[in-house]
Amino acid sequence: MSGSPPPTGGFVRRVGLFQATAINMSQMCGIGPFVTIPLMVAAFGGPQAIIGFVAGALLALADGLIWAELGASMPGSGGSYVYLRQAFQYRTGRLMPFLFVWTAMLFIPLIMSTGVVGFVQYLGYLAPDMGKTTGDLIGLAVVALVVLLLWRGIEHIARITAVMWAVMITSVLLVIIAAATDFSPHLAFTYPAHAFELTSSHFWIGFAAGLTIGIYDYLGYNTTAYMGAEIKDPGRTLPRSIVFSILGIMAIYLLLQIGTLGVIDWNRMTDPTDIASTSVASAVLEKTWGKGAADTVTVLILITAFASVFTGLLGGSRVPYDAARDRVFFRPYAKLHPKHRFPMLGLATMGVITAIGFLIGRHTDLATLIQLLTTVMVIVQALAQIVALSVLRKRQPTLQRPYKMWLYPIPSLLALVGWLTIYGYADKNSPGRHPIEWSLAWVALGCVAFVVWANLEKVWPFGPKEIKEEYLTPSIPDTEPAGT
Repeated sequence: MSGSPPPTGGFVRRVGLFQATAINMSQMCGIGPFVTIPLMVAAFGGPQAIIGFVAGALLALADGLIWAELGASMPGSGGSYVYLRQAFQYRTGRLMPFLFVWTAMLFIPLIMSTGVVGFVQYLGYLAPDMGKTTGDLIGLAVVALVVLLLWRGIEHIARITAVMWAVMITSVLLVIIAAATDFSPHLAFTYPAHAFELTSSHFWIGFAAGLTIGIYDYLGYNTTAYMGAEIKDPGRTLPRSIVFSILGIMAIYLLLQIGTLGVIDWNRMTDPTDIASTSVASAVLEKTWGKGAADTVTVLILITAFASVFTGLLGGSRVPYDAARDRVFFRPYAKLHPKHRFPMLGLATMGVITAIGFLIGRHTDLATLIQLLTTVMVIVQALAQIVALSVLRKRQPTLQRPYKMWLYPIPSLLALVGWLTIYGYADKNSPGRHPIEWSLAWVALGCVAFVVWANLEKVWPFGPKEIKEEYLTPSIPDTEPAGT
């Protein structure tokens, strides 16, 4: 039996394929590659860093196919929250969706905070005398402006996003074209000795670090899945927007990485005193087309960075809404703006956490911040969704699936290996920071919070376990005794 998707809870389906792909691509690209190319080169120790972007693309595509099937089948507001709620309700009640929202309220704004850090970093190219305090204040102002712009209806946001997407594409293409005008194959393809020594532990540690940076640069391919209740024809639009955005950004990244390495000596990118280590795209433009062109493109890069934070908070702020509406998170998060119909508290909370994360990122190492947010995300979202896909195929075989994963289960297995590699090498790539321990502590704290919350709400394990197969059939939910 295949029923119609449940009501969207007040949202309006106004986002089409072009706008959905633009939202994903704006979030994926943003400031990411402009600040992480030097980090990637440092991880690999040479121009073989291109491996990291290729590996990141493959992991994003494998994981994206998981999102594509789940999103097309269950196009509700909240993304992973919806998928984990449906898959794991049979044994652990509301534990997994609660833990996801708990972690998402941290890792989504932390991702956005790295974008604001990059914004201020590139602004430093235009204002080299900018002090630390001034940079901090500017970053906080950027966060406030993003929240203010999002405080409106989705139809206005879709138009704003399309404009920002055009600026993003323009800025990236200008850097790629500029690099092509002064490209040196010798710089781009001359590798240090032992660069591809696969038997060396140094290579694999660098690969794991590069894979982490690579997948960070691709994060955002799932943004529209969080907005499933606002997507037109989600069964077709969601999978296409995910795959199209990954393939498009992959092509852009490869051209950008190779072009940059063909203009700027990779050793400059690892020198913290060189402008190429903080504003590598500006350095490319300055060397090829002069300072005036570099300043102009830097402005476009700043707009691109702003767009990535904008679209990230747009999608992320929808996460706690569906959970709160279903009594799986704090109830005030279920309230929509009375006129513009967007989740007010979710947007405000994530805006505040983004501001705090920005301040932390400004005074720590960006690579370490990426490791921390990635490890938190891996446990409750990435690995859990791989399991959820298989569980739902077994538990809900008649669920309407407008899209089914190609070559199942091979992409799931590839994603599993990729995420475990990132998680397993996290401590080695962040010595002294212990991202694995911090991620486990955060999840453990979430479990404690769930127990307290479940006791107050009198749900499993302190009450009945509710089974709601809302995307499978419109029937009234069944109630089972706890523990069945």
